[in-house]
Amino acid sequence: MHAIDPRKTALIIVDLQNDFIAPDGAYALGGAASREAQALPARVAPVAQALKGQGGLVATSQFTLWPDAKGDPMISPHLKALRPFLKRGDFAMGSRGHANVDAIAGLVDVSVFKVAYSAFFNTQLDWVLRHAGIDTVAVTGIVTNGGVASTVRDAHMREYHTIVLEDGCAASTPAAHDAAVADLRTVSDVMTCAAFAALLGA
Repeated sequence: MHAIDPRKTALIIVDLQNDFIAPDGAYALGGAASREAQALPARVAPVAQALKGQGGLVATSQFTLWPDAKGDPMISPHLKALRPFLKRGDFAMGSRGHANVDAIAGLVDVSVFKVAYSAFFNTQLDWVLRHAGIDTVAVTGIVTNGGVASTVRDAHMREYHTIVLEDGCAASTPAAHDAAVADLRTVSDVMTCAAFAALLGA
């Protein structure tokens, strides 16, 4: 485990948005909400508070469905096949569904809008982190084997020290979560939210 300087550390929270996990969000209304994901904000928010208290940065990614010229969401074919219930207004920028969940909303320093798995893909996240002097990123959110894994690997490729907060992430099944975390140990340190907060001196 590398030593960390909280002032050079960012917490990246992947896709903890109302449309994914709120009771009135798109996924809940479509029957696809995950209880494991819905439990995350209560564990992640104290970590964000602890890092901010030590001078660190809190960043979120927000999955976004951009509208076409007719106002219909531009949904990639694989996602449309997987989640056919997605409709106009879901994950639309400026909507309640698109917003970060309330538990973390007041703790966020910067948000980036993304259209694919990784919080780095076609966003300004890397630019922001480098200009903020960040050399370490701790990643939380959903899903472990999707957005989280892609973000961690992209951070590793960009030579950030990466940490996965294993109980701050969730996947569709515990088995998928565990397999993803095991795989990510090759490119990151893995620890609990409490262990990370302890490293910060919180």
